[in-house]
Amino acid sequence: MMTYAAATLLFVANLAAWTATLFGLPGNWFIVLMAAGYAYLMRDAVPQLTWHVVIATLALAVIGEGLELLAGVLGVKKLGGSRRGMIYSVIGTIAGSIVGAMVGVPIPVVGPIVGALGCGAAGAFAGAYLGEVTAGRHHDDRMAIGKAALIGRLLGTGGKLGVGLLMVILVAIDSFFDRAV
Repeated sequence: MMTYAAATLLFVANLAAWTATLFGLPGNWFIVLMAAGYAYLMRDAVPQLTWHVVIATLALAVIGEGLELLAGVLGVKKLGGSRRGMIYSVIGTIAGSIVGAMVGVPIPVVGPIVGALGCGAAGAFAGAYLGEVTAGRHHDDRMAIGKAALIGRLLGTGGKLGVGLLMVILVAIDSFFDRAV
């Protein structure tokens, strides 16, 4: 009975970590760390979380990070954006996510999430635009590169969230169900 209570706590903590991804926090990495801690601490429990699943979550976290980075960078790079535009886009994403989360607080639960996601995407746009201003690009080019950064941020976050949800489900199944026959 205690094992199922611990597995339930792990599941709830993993959902919270997954949600943290919307705020630009390393939620998928929190899932990996919690899964590893659970597998170590509950190694004699039945059912138990196997190290194969912990390794799989690690691999999935790397894939999620790759998706997020690739989506944002490819859009900017495809349109000829500068390295400075890419870096400013990342900085703008983080700043926008934090501001959006704070602005969205008055709306329970959904407000901070939507605020972080929307303002993070707007921050990506603004950062890329500003980066291209400093690189001496024309307004039309800056707008196109900024839009690419915004869309890339949204697509990248979506991909990372999808991978994170897969991680949560994988850990939940392995920690709740006994594979012994």
